[in-house]
Amino acid sequence: MRLFELLLFLSNIGLFALTFLLKKGRPRIPLFVASGIATLLLVIHWTVEGYRVQLFFSYCIPIIFFATSGYSYFRKKGPQKIPRLLLGLANTAIAIMLGVTAVLMYAFPVINLPEPAGEFKVGTQTFHLVDRNREEIFDKTRDGKRELMVQVWYPVTVGTGKYAPFIPDTPILRYMAANYGLPEFTLQHLKYVSSHAYSGAEVSSAQTSYPLILANPGFGSSRFLHTSQAENLASHGYIVAVIDHTFNTFATEFPDGRITTSTTNDLFSPEDDYRTGRESRDKLGKVLTDDVAFVLDQFELIQSGQIPSHLKGRIDLDHVGVFGHSIGGATAYDASYDPRIAAGIDLDGGMYRLRDREELQKPFLFINSESYFEELKMVMDNRIFTDAELNRMGSTREWMNQVTEDKKLELERMHETVDEGGQILYIENTEHLNFADVQFISPIFKMLGITGKIGPERANSVINAYMLDFFDMYLKNQGGDLIKGPDSRFPEVKFVTSLIKFN
Repeated sequence: MRLFELLLFLSNIGLFALTFLLKKGRPRIPLFVASGIATLLLVIHWTVEGYRVQLFFSYCIPIIFFATSGYSYFRKKGPQKIPRLLLGLANTAIAIMLGVTAVLMYAFPVINLPEPAGEFKVGTQTFHLVDRNREEIFDKTRDGKRELMVQVWYPVTVGTGKYAPFIPDTPILRYMAANYGLPEFTLQHLKYVSSHAYSGAEVSSAQTSYPLILANPGFGSSRFLHTSQAENLASHGYIVAVIDHTFNTFATEFPDGRITTSTTNDLFSPEDDYRTGRESRDKLGKVLTDDVAFVLDQFELIQSGQIPSHLKGRIDLDHVGVFGHSIGGATAYDASYDPRIAAGIDLDGGMYRLRDREELQKPFLFINSESYFEELKMVMDNRIFTDAELNRMGSTREWMNQVTEDKKLELERMHETVDEGGQILYIENTEHLNFADVQFISPIFKMLGITGKIGPERANSVINAYMLDFFDMYLKNQGGDLIKGPDSRFPEVKFVTSLIKFN
């Protein structure tokens, strides 16, 4: 919570309390002075911190008090007696306004993202990339080539000026709110959230080059929602590029002001049978995997200077990693078949195109939520659902049998990576959205079970620690202690590699 908005809210409570403490005769001077101070705090808050809709009632209260007490103070006649019923209604209204404001301030705070833990400061740059060799298949309104927005975080020695905003493309915030089933205005305050990166800063000269990591958000997500992970890796000496997979994000804004929203869900229909749904997922997956290959091609051009950037000549293209969340994790796995990629991480994602691929012969780390691991364990235990359970899930036995068949192949693929140095973990008390920065946006997500019982800061620090350790081992030839087995510092991390087998 920001300082002046907190002081403003407390001043509102103080004004409300004064109406009771000064009931006898209602001295006009103290109330006028107090409301003047509250109004001054309002002006300072608006000027320094910026207004937000969640504080609307907190803005009304001091103005109303200042106007009414000012009128009472300057009028020549004595104080006018207010009918008890009217006074009671006014006090009740103010109490409700204060209560609603308190709830909204708690539910939608102006958050602080976790600070990166590495030795480097962090810079950021955004690229608009166009693949001239691919037609856009998800836009039904116009013909065009596949376009992507890619944001890069990288190590810098010195940063100047203010940090870049967490979400610089503020017009997309209303789409973000709608994506989570909230009124469009709800998340507008996120425009005040700061990252820990400097725009356009020079790359640190501490090393001649830095390994590259490509990252992929989940379905209906955004590159912004992996800022804390990208910043942390960059602060430890990596160049991290997070790809907005156009039409798979909740919204993407391009330099010319165009905003695209998610249309890839049009591939799926409640009327589809399981096989059709799998084919649609594979179709989407191929586009996402091709996006990664294309972006890696573009980094080769950035490295050579054909695309202007501070990163010219500073990218270690011999050591490239990839990670992703949800379907972005599936993308990370599928993209790892590219010989230019050395290692990858899947954050709580399934897989696609498994029947088109042979064994992945390189190290790969799977970090799952506890809830997803429980689903996998049902498959490993050959659990047969009862009719009542299937009815509750809204599924059929035929459908679940096909799900189980796919999950078994998925588990086989997961286990195959272990021989190449991979691992399979899950984190206790986590849910799917604990693997992205959406977990920080509102504490009500935890109350609703959208995120797990684990604290967002703790979940973030655990995930960051294991991601860093894995990439350090395979991209820098150092570290690797955490992925070898359980560690007392992270008791919530459970190694389940040995359990991934079938009777």
